[in-house]
Amino acid sequence: MTITASLVKELRERTGAGMMECKKALSEVAGDLEKAIDVLRKSGMARASSKAGREARQGLIHAYIHPGDQLGVLLEVDCETDFVARTDDFRDLVRNIAMQVAATNAQAVDRNGIDPAMIERERVILMDQAKESGKPEAVLQKIVDGRIEKYYEEICLLEQPYIKDPDRKVKELVDQAIAKMGENIIVRRFSKFRIGDA
Repeated sequence: MTITASLVKELRERTGAGMMECKKALSEVAGDLEKAIDVLRKSGMARASSKAGREARQGLIHAYIHPGDQLGVLLEVDCETDFVARTDDFRDLVRNIAMQVAATNAQAVDRNGIDPAMIERERVILMDQAKESGKPEAVLQKIVDGRIEKYYEEICLLEQPYIKDPDRKVKELVDQAIAKMGENIIVRRFSKFRIGDA
């Protein structure tokens, strides 16, 4: 059976699990939505979204310096308790996210951290480029919307493909950690430093 995007979307909305986990679960059960929900519940991914509203006032600030000492990242990731913050699993998660920031062009944690004026400027540029194709206005808008989504994937840390497993997004990595550790985890903020950058 072919797993459609709409089926994956429905499963994501019902469980809060990541896109790739939903697709995998649906594939395992030949597209049966209810059985896929059971698969995700067993793996713990569906529980991650239920923890999202809980306060996270503990955590770590991690400094990652890339070999060669020309690039560094300062990252804050929060959790609910200092007990979890001290675990190896949490520290590994924080370290991996810091490496993600160092390796990519992340400019904000998520879409809320992006200046709307910057997106509007990008939209104008993309529309001008799309108009050169000579396609109808309705098609142009869809092209631009698709490219804006791709732009968000490039600059929003949680939407980026994870560098160690490009089939998963960084958000899915965090969701898996939430499910495993049983606490809400929030990537709060980061700064990236490169020698010579203003």
